This record gives sequence, structure tokens and C-alpha cells, in this order.
Amino acid sequence: MTLWARTQQLDSTVLRQINSLYGPHFPIEVRHYFAGWIESQPWDQIDPDNPTQSSHAKVLAETLISRLEGKAQELAHQGREDTFLLRLRFEEIAQHFQMIYLRDPLALIRVVRHCLQTESQLVEQSTPGSQGASNFADVAAAHQQVAKAFDELVWMAQETETDLKQLQQSQEYFVIQYQEMCKLQAMVQRAQSHPDESVRKQHEMYAKKKAEMEVFLSKEAENLLAKRNVLVEKFQKSLQCLASVQHIILDEELMKWRQAQQLANSGGPPPGPLDMLQSWCEGLAELIWRNRQQIRQVEMLKAQLPIQGSGGVLLEELTQNIASLLSTLVTSTFIIEKQPPQVLKTQTKFVASVRLLVGGKLNVHMNPPEVVASIVNEKQARALLSSEVDPTLDAMQTSGDIINNRRVMEYHQASGSLSVTFRNMQLKKIKRPDKKGAETAVTEEKFTILFTSRFSIGTGELLFAVRSVSLPVVVVVHGNQVQNAEATILWDNFFSEAGRMPFLVPDHVTWQQVASALNARFIMSNIRELTLDNLEYLSHKCLHSAPPGDDQATRVVTWQSFNKDPLPGRNFTFWEWFYGILDLVRRHLLGPWQDGLIMGFVTKQQAQELLQARPPGTFLLRFSDSEVGGVTVAWVAENDQGEPQVWNLQPWWAKDFTIRALADRIHDLPQLRYLYPDIPKDKAFGQYYSPIHDSNPTKSSGDYVQSTIAAVIPVGVPHGSEGHGACGSTLEAPMKTESGPMRHSAEMTSVFFSDPALSPQGSSVHSPESSTAMATDMETPVDLSQLGPTSGSTDMDLNEFLLTLQKN
Repeated sequence: MTLWARTQQLDSTVLRQINSLYGPHFPIEVRHYFAGWIESQPWDQIDPDNPTQSSHAKVLAETLISRLEGKAQELAHQGREDTFLLRLRFEEIAQHFQMIYLRDPLALIRVVRHCLQTESQLVEQSTPGSQGASNFADVAAAHQQVAKAFDELVWMAQETETDLKQLQQSQEYFVIQYQEMCKLQAMVQRAQSHPDESVRKQHEMYAKKKAEMEVFLSKEAENLLAKRNVLVEKFQKSLQCLASVQHIILDEELMKWRQAQQLANSGGPPPGPLDMLQSWCEGLAELIWRNRQQIRQVEMLKAQLPIQGSGGVLLEELTQNIASLLSTLVTSTFIIEKQPPQVLKTQTKFVASVRLLVGGKLNVHMNPPEVVASIVNEKQARALLSSEVDPTLDAMQTSGDIINNRRVMEYHQASGSLSVTFRNMQLKKIKRPDKKGAETAVTEEKFTILFTSRFSIGTGELLFAVRSVSLPVVVVVHGNQVQNAEATILWDNFFSEAGRMPFLVPDHVTWQQVASALNARFIMSNIRELTLDNLEYLSHKCLHSAPPGDDQATRVVTWQSFNKDPLPGRNFTFWEWFYGILDLVRRHLLGPWQDGLIMGFVTKQQAQELLQARPPGTFLLRFSDSEVGGVTVAWVAENDQGEPQVWNLQPWWAKDFTIRALADRIHDLPQLRYLYPDIPKDKAFGQYYSPIHDSNPTKSSGDYVQSTIAAVIPVGVPHGSEGHGACGSTLEAPMKTESGPMRHSAEMTSVFFSDPALSPQGSSVHSPESSTAMATDMETPVDLSQLGPTSGSTDMDLNEFLLTLQKN
């Protein structure tokens, strides 16, 4: 079922959000009639912020426009009356897309990606049984609460605007009447002093009218003052409602987005697009600005007619409060949309992007500001957030030099967003703080990338200096520091509290929290999540086992035990061991891990118990418990008494898989026939075997023949009931070790073929001493151990003999 088909099945509440998602920039008619084509295009493979991919974006834009025009022509040929308006609509959309997206095809990519991502997120949240569905009701409730508050605020703003007009009209009428009274006052004075007795007699009439007018104006003044006070009270309620909604949007919803963004950097679910939050912030900005303008008009009316009353003090408070709301909104919506890498290597290019959510609504894009990126240490970040220094860093020194750290914000008309992407920043050098008396390792030092800007809104009357600090960054100079730096970042991203001072984290957390973090980090690198059995194994590893019946979830894991103290009897920490496995799977075992072919987190004892009752040749793959970044094979074979016995290979590491892949190594070893519990190994790993090239070695240039590399087990363990004499592997009895018996080394063997039909499992010549084998055109392999010692019997003599044998 397509995404659009699933979308159409959503309830009306979500469909209203979907409908608001598609606007003039990408009408919902296009989404509906071209759903299949839209969902089959590689929108995610084109970076809308990379100008070099503009040509690919233009092809998609031209294709979409062509399809729109074709659909319009098809409807025109049909000549149906009920499709006439739809045909005109498609023609209009095609012309609009030509004007907008042929000039800026990357804008189309940005719009479509945003629409599909948001739509997919809403569908996922609404799907019963999904992780998102569990909290979708809360999200929907928050959306409804904000929508209801906006409706109320709009109504209140309309009401105060009506009251303001009435107040203005009443005041204008009052001023006119006051002028009339002034005229009467002048007439009274003239009549009183006029020499003509008839005129003086009119004095009483004028005085009476003047007195009546004074009474009237006095009452009107009281009415005006009452109207002002009522209006001020309404403004107070509006501001309280605005503050409440702003708290929900900034302190709750935007904070949730920031926390989700932080968790996503270590494997959590993505935070989702910012467009809904931007829409809310823009609506809030519009309402705040509207109330601000109304309050200013009341101030002007008060200045024109300064009637004394208590409302004047309240009006001053309103002016301050509305300015504070606007300032908080603007500074809080200057956010980092794409975080810089949290493990940052010097002399390496990195990317980050910043967005001002209210930039378009407040017309900041009319004079787009410049954004500057700097790096500061933890102490400097605390000083910044406590407002001890200027936010633009004019008064403080940075902790390093970043090149290409200045860019002007750009306005994207299609999405209405004002943002800037730094594509080529590079940290040239880092200045680390003085560590006298401190024991903090380099990989535990936290920095942050600080983004600052200045701009004005209105007619330049309001100036803003904004800043935003990135998630904590650990700066490394060598690749071998990345492992421990990742531990610092994981602990910070998952266990830090919202609103903390940079960059405080708890020293200890519960195992349940650690398990959630490890699972998310594993999914981030290797897609497949950890099972409950995997997590139970990890808990025993991290907690150094636990008493029977103990509640593992509530047990405490400290940072010291997580990545500073070595595991019992080992020279590495828990995180070093876990990261070694994570990195090994990501680099070399991703396919088999995703397919569930690697059991992985299981002890040697558990593996032995699982395999003991299985037929010979059954094997499983588990991660080494005693080595970092190793995977080992445990398999069943019969001993000399015909009894099943479990054997373990010495672990393979990443360097081994750079020589020969895991699947090929399993294919090489005839001892391994069934993946636990009973899957033939060719069926399980066949898709990962390297292809065999059927080239004829006799046609090779010169006197050389082709060779390949194969894994063998050069010791004398029996192969099992079907394994004796098979594939020419030589095994010897298991050796006792501290970790238990039955551990063997599978060495790599160079095999030379004179017949392309021969495979690494064909007949071969073996030398247990050198682990080198050659296959010739002889049907029976030559056993070098039967040749007897040569004169001197040295390794060099044996090598010379092998070369002679090859030439012959």
C-alpha cells in the first residue's frame, strides 16, 4: 500500500493537518493524482542545499511539469464537463511550477521532501501498535490546545481592535465637543465684557451652555477613561493567553523537538520537520505584533488626551510585557536545524544549518542578517547562557579558529523559511582550557558551536542580538580518540536534563536507561535492534553479573564503570568492548546481522549448551567476550569416541575481514554445514559469497597462474561424520585455555589453481607449518609431511621446494 493510500485512511483530525501541509507551493491535487510517480522518485538522494545537484533536481522538475501538462491535455481530450475545472487547475499549477521551480529546482526537492517526511511521520504516529501511536493522542491534544488558543486569541484581537476603533471615535468626538466648549468659553468672556447690554444679557445663556458642556465632557472623560481601562484589561487577558500559548510552543513543543534532535544524534527517532512549529511561531508572532500595535495606538490616544487614571501604569506594564514576549519569541526561534557533528575532528570539513522560525513573518528576510559561527568551551558557554557576556562574542575570546564561518541567511519562498547552511566549515585549531588540577580526559572535554546574529524588525525600531549553541561537541585530532568521544556524547545526549547548564550530566543512571541508549545507538549504526536476550547479556557484562532475582533495570551504572574502569579480568572498558562490536558490525557484518544470521551476544557457555544437542557441523556466530571487536564461530564435531563436542575458533577481527569476508570464510570451512538451528550454510550466507570468476589461467600473461585466498583450520580436530578427509583441512586436538577448552585458529591459506573449476574447498596441498596450500592438476594432493626432511630442513628449503614444485 502506498503512503498516500495509507494517508487517506487517517481520521479527520490528521487529514486537516495533511491538508494544511499542501499549499500553493505543492498543491494537494498534485499529490493525489501523481502519488505513485511522486513516491517512486529519489527525492531523498538529492541534497537541496547542494547546488551541484541542481541538474538532477531540474530533471525531476521538468518531468513533473510535463506530467501536469500531459494530464491537462488528457482531460481536455476527454471533453467531460465534470473535469473542466480540474483541467484548468492543472494548467495553472504547471505554469506556476515553471515560474518557480525551473528557476530554482532545488526548492522543489526541499518542498517535496518536507511534505513526504511530514506525511510519513503523521501516518506512522497514527498507525495502531506503532511506537508513535502510543503518544499520538498526547500530540493531537497539544495540537488541538494550540489551535483552540489561537482561535481564541484571534477573536480577542478582533474584539480589542473593534473596541480600539470605538475608543478612537469617542475620543475624536470628545475633542470636537471640547473645542465647542472652548468656543463657548470665549463667547462667555466676550459677552461678559461687551459694552452692549443686549450682548451682556446673552452671558447667562452662554454660561449655562458652557456649564452643561463641562458636565457632559466630564462624563465623557470618565467614559473614555473607563473604555481605556476596559481595553487595557482585555489586553492583559490577551497577553496572559499569549504567554500561555508561547509557553506551550517554546517551552514544551520546541523543547521536545530539541530533545528529539539530541536523541536522534545518538540513534533515537528523528525529530520531524520544523514546519508545524514554524507555523505556530509565525501565528504567535503575528498575534503578538498585532497586540503590540494596538497597545501603541492606545498609548498615542493617551498622549493626545492625557486623562488621569490608574490605567496609565497598567499600560506601561503592558508595553513592557508585550516587548518581552516578542523578544523571547524571536530569540528562542533562532535554532540550529542541522547540528554540527558532535565528534568533531580538526582539519575536517563539517556542515550545520541555522533557521529563524519567525524570520519570514517579521520580514527579517527583507534585509537578511549575517550569521557567525564560533567554538567556545564549556565554561564560556555557561557564561553566555547566564548573560554574563555579550551574545555576539565581542567581549570574549573563542576556543578555536573556524574557517568559512560567516554566511548570510537566505529566504526560501516555497517554504517561507529563513535559514542558512554552512557547507564548508572547518576547525583549524582548538584551544583547550587549562587543566591544572583536573583529571578530565581530552575525550571528555565538551565544546559547543555558537551561532550569533544581529538584525532589526519593524522600521529598525527593535534590534535583536540572537544566539544559539549547538549540542556538546568533543574535539578530536586522531581517529583513535573517536571511540571514547562517542561515549561522552552518548552519555550526554541520552542522560542530560532539559534546560541544564552546559553541559552538566548525571554521574550515574539506571541500567534501563543505559539499555535504551545502547539499543538506539546500535540501531543507528546497524539498523536491527537488540533483542531482550541481547540486552540481558549486556546487563550482565556491564553490571559484572547480578544476584539471582535481582532487578537489573533499576541497578545503577556509573560513568566510571561505563567507560573508565576496565571490566573484571580485562584491559578494556565496557564501552570499548561494546563499541568494538558496533563498529565491526557496521563495517563488515551489516548484512548478516540485519538478516539475523549472527547470534552475537551470547556467552561461550550458552553457545555450548545450544549446540550440544545439534548434529555435527552445526555452528553459530557470537561476539568475542574476551577480545575487543572480534566475532568467533562455535560448532559441533564428533571427537575420536564419536561423541559430539563443541569447538570454538579464535576470533576474527576487522583486519581479517578486509582480507576475506565473513561469508567467504564460512564457505571455506567444511566443518561448518548448518547455521543454528538447522539452516544450510549456503542458504543462509549464499547471497553474501563473493562471485567466482571463471577465467582460464592458461590464458594469463606470462607464466603465472591465478590464486585465491581461503580460510582453513590447520589443526587436527575431526570434521564430524561427514567431514573426515573433506576439503583438505587439517585440525589438531583442542587446547586448554583460561577461558575454557576447544579454541582454535582458522588461518588464511593462499591457494593456487591450475583448473578454474577448483574452488577453495577443492583438493589442495597443505603445509601445517606455513599454512600455505597449492592445488595442481594432480587428482590426489601431495602431502608435504610425507616428503621427509631435506638437508638442513629449514623454512627456506621448504619454500624453495614449493617454488620448484610450482614450476614443474
